[in-house]
Amino acid sequence: MPCPAGIGELARNLVWVEPERTAIVPGVSFADDHRADVMRGEEVQVLGAVAAGGVPPDGLVCHPGTHNKWIRLEGGRIRDFRTVMTGELFNLLKTHSILADLLAEPVAAAGAFRSGVRYALDHDDLTAELFSVRARVLLGKGARQDAASYVSGLLIGADIRAGAGDGSEEISVMARPELTSLYAAGLKEAGRTSHEVGGEESFLHGIRKIAELVE
Repeated sequence: MPCPAGIGELARNLVWVEPERTAIVPGVSFADDHRADVMRGEEVQVLGAVAAGGVPPDGLVCHPGTHNKWIRLEGGRIRDFRTVMTGELFNLLKTHSILADLLAEPVAAAGAFRSGVRYALDHDDLTAELFSVRARVLLGKGARQDAASYVSGLLIGADIRAGAGDGSEEISVMARPELTSLYAAGLKEAGRTSHEVGGEESFLHGIRKIAELVE
């Protein structure tokens, strides 16, 4: 469904695989003269959280994952959104890049992570800074055990720079706790307030609401 889209539009446009038994939620799309985007699944979570009162009907939702979504809500509907490939980029760097051997350590929202976030918020040379992570370790200027957290901070900081805007509103961060905690820490470093919302329970709220609307 094209934006703006609410849970009513999703329920009215289900694609029935088995009539009155099994259906596919249509997802949501956005397109203008400069940008195109799609989501498949996040709409159920976000609109379910709105229906359950866990997310305000007007505001900004950050939905971390393989492809993080920044979702603008207006009147309880998705007005527009933007996807950032942060999770996928981190996984690619971890498995298929020159940095792979440095990224085995678990990521922690501590000093190195916060430094990465701060750097990405203040600079626009992400790809150059990623290479310098390896160079600093090789030259004894950086700690190997901090590399994964710093790189994660760089990527999440760039993500926040792209999606959070310049406002002061509180941002709802929705996903698994290990992801929402990192983004909440990154947003705090950016001077923004946030609250964390569970993605699984939000999905259940959403899918139940859709089922109610088609009964």
